[in-house]
Amino acid sequence: MRATVLTGHGGPDDLEVQERPDPPVAAGEVRVAVKAAGVNFADVMATQGLYPDAPKPPCVIGYEFAGEVETVGPGVEDFDVGDQVFGMTMFGGYAELVTVPATDVFPKPAAFSLEQAAALPVNYATALAALVVMGGLAAGQRVLVHAAAGGVGIAATQIAKEAGAEIFGTASASKHEVIRAQGVDHPIDYRSFDFEEEVRRLTGGEGVDLVIDATGPTNFRKDYRLLRSGGKMVMYGASEVTAGKGMISRQSLSALIRMPLAATPWWKSFGVMNENKGVFGLNLLDWWKEEGLVRIGGLLEAGLERGAFNPVVDRTFPFEEAGEAHQFILSRQNVGKVLLAP
Repeated sequence: MRATVLTGHGGPDDLEVQERPDPPVAAGEVRVAVKAAGVNFADVMATQGLYPDAPKPPCVIGYEFAGEVETVGPGVEDFDVGDQVFGMTMFGGYAELVTVPATDVFPKPAAFSLEQAAALPVNYATALAALVVMGGLAAGQRVLVHAAAGGVGIAATQIAKEAGAEIFGTASASKHEVIRAQGVDHPIDYRSFDFEEEVRRLTGGEGVDLVIDATGPTNFRKDYRLLRSGGKMVMYGASEVTAGKGMISRQSLSALIRMPLAATPWWKSFGVMNENKGVFGLNLLDWWKEEGLVRIGGLLEAGLERGAFNPVVDRTFPFEEAGEAHQFILSRQNVGKVLLAP
């Protein structure tokens, strides 16, 4: 099979297409012919050696996909050859074939293309974990979604809108029309304004009930200050550390050094109690390793049954242009999901 292989930690330029052996299929597994694979910030960080869960190069990264079942292993009864599915994999998604446990794939919704289905697993599972499981978002609450035009941001906006929340979203000014259409009530141009000051102005100084943020320590402290009593913030990434191409930049190094002091769990415990605020850390891959996707997968399936999700795909790049796909994300150009296709 053909696969996009990460050959080192020099950044997106270290991605190249190679021939690799077809993955075997064991009992309880299915092998899927991949038609589209999702590109995520975890993959971008892996190319720079900043994602500890990623395998060592040379390796195949990518941990979500959509395609057609090509082989069914012994004991699998829920899927047949030819079924269109989407799912997650512990990396290996940037390949023509991927083998996964049958429990980690879902039938493709009839209303979605395979490209849209490939945009579902990571974005919507992350948003559901942050907003629903950890955040407990309820109608009438205020939620701040950073990078509201990104894949997770759009998913979170759709989920928060259905819940009846008031949504504040950060994005560059050129993307405000798009995020308004998705349901953001208050778009904030983070490049021209201090989002903390804007949220305070828009809320009359009250702040918000929930913040979800994957940017890094520069914003985390502001997020925490914006929480009103009973508020929660969920940190699920650190895109700030991927500012440079290839080697870690001075800005990235500074962000890494400041990460331990960006939130509050150990160094300000009494303050957290007195301020009635909560801080959560979310790593979807670690959660998945620990207990599978039972809780979050159930929420995902329920949302699909209600027709609550509408995944947005920005661009699909061929495997040979995986490096360009990563640069597209790094440059913050995307609105919605970026995909790779064989």
